Order: sequence, then C-alpha cells, then structure tokens
Amino acid sequence: MMFTKTLRLLILSVLTLAYFQSKASTVDTLDVPSAVMKKAYKAAVVLPASYANSKASYPVLYLLHGGSGHFRDWLTQTPDKMLVRNLADQFNMIIVMPEGETFGWYLDSPFDQNNKFETYITKEVIQKIDNTYRTVRSNKGRVITGLSMGGHGAMYLSSRHPELFCAAGTMSGAMDMNYTKFKINEDFTKSLKARFEKLLGTSDTSNDVFVKNSIINMVDAIKKNGMPITIDCGVDDFLIDANRELHSRLLYNGVPHDYTERPGAHTWEYWQNSLPYHLLFFQKVLRANGVAVEK
Repeated sequence: MMFTKTLRLLILSVLTLAYFQSKASTVDTLDVPSAVMKKAYKAAVVLPASYANSKASYPVLYLLHGGSGHFRDWLTQTPDKMLVRNLADQFNMIIVMPEGETFGWYLDSPFDQNNKFETYITKEVIQKIDNTYRTVRSNKGRVITGLSMGGHGAMYLSSRHPELFCAAGTMSGAMDMNYTKFKINEDFTKSLKARFEKLLGTSDTSNDVFVKNSIINMVDAIKKNGMPITIDCGVDDFLIDANRELHSRLLYNGVPHDYTERPGAHTWEYWQNSLPYHLLFFQKVLRANGVAVEK
C-alpha cells in the first residue's frame, strides 16, 4: 500500500515537472564557427516556450556580453539565473548571445587579423541563426543591445548596418573608446592601454582609429539611420560621463532617443534590472513593424 502511494507521488512529480518544462523556454548551445577568423565559436540561443508548438517566424534579440566576458555571461552572471529565459517567454522573442571574446569590441581590427567580430556577427552569426531557426529574416525583426563593451558593440553594429536591425540599445555602454576618460584606477588604465595596443595597434587615443570607431563620434550616422535607440547607465558607473555626453550630442543634433539614468554602478544587479526595460522598448518597435509574436 505504501509502495503504491509512493509510486503515485513519483509519477505525479515526473508529470508535473514535464508539464512545466513544456511551458518553459529552452537553451541551445549552437556552434557558429568563424571562417573569417578561422576559429570555432559558440552562441547561446534561448527559444521561448511557444516556439515548439508554433509555425510563426520569431523576432530575434542579439544580446552582447561585456569586456572580459564570454557568450554565456547573460545566463550565468545575473543574480536571477532565469532572467533571460523568462524574458524570452514573456516577450516571445528568440534571444541570441554570441561570442565577442574578452576584448573584441565587436569590430574588425585594422591591426589584429584574428579579431574580425564585426564581420563575424553581421555575416556569420546572423546567417547561421536565420538558417537554423524560424526567424523574421529582415531588419524588421532584429534588435540588438548589450552591456559595457557589448553596449558599444550593439550601437556600433546597428549604426554601421541599419539594413540588419530595426532598433538598438546600450546598458552602461563604453560609448567613447578613449579609456583615459574612464573613472578607473591606474592599474585598470594600464591594463586597458595594453589591451587596446594589441587590438588596434596603438594606445594613443588621439589616433583616428579610436576617434572613428567610438559611438560618441557617430551621431551623424545614428541620425541618418533614424533607428529607435534606448540608452541607460547607472549614476555611479565609471562610464556615466560618456553616456551623458552621447545623450547631449544626440539632443543637440535633434536625434530622437530614450535616455535613462538609474541608481547603480557597473554591476550585474544593475544590468538585470535594465534588461527588461530594453525588451519592453524593443517589443513596441516589433509590434509597430508587425512582426511581434503575440500570445
């Protein structure tokens, strides 16, 4: 009698677990090798629960990690480890987290031929995702954001490739690559100097390679594209001054954008709070484009 009761409880537990798993998002680890860099990379892909039982094409959020990070950061570093999975379900979006290496800056280095992350993301990752999943295969269904280095990357890639994205965002973004303006200690500054030397072939921030690749100097392109953008940064963040400067330049040039300052610093607690606002912003754009997958 006791065995039968225990067996029933076990079966009920298994069925309950299976039910909730069927109602939850799933995470794929996808191989996205780079022909341009001749390296093997991976991306994390979160599929909303509705994807499995739908024939719809889904919009895609490209979510970029920061410096010293890797592609799984958004799944492993947030205080709430279910954050990205829950947001994929809430907004019915595919969320793709590609590799950008620890100091790749999501650009094609003019100095290091092994660093071609602009080409990798725009030519190789997007193509792989569109060929693997049911996606909206146009810029009407692609949005992009990221944190810190990834925030700069999201703005950089969207500004240079408006044919690929319909909206962009940045959280605590390094909007100016001039590291000498960061509110950081001497040791951190020396570390960045060495890493930029390796990436760009120079650590001289007056060099054209720093100037032309910094988002803070790309306002004309942002204005021409007319893309909806959202920018936020914590008031205690060491990158707050560059974000305020970009905001001022956008205002001066009459470029519509969302700009928010919140309490917080350069932390995962801040980015966990920030990301849902970005998805809400993007969802409005995707609905206006007629590509949002409604529940």
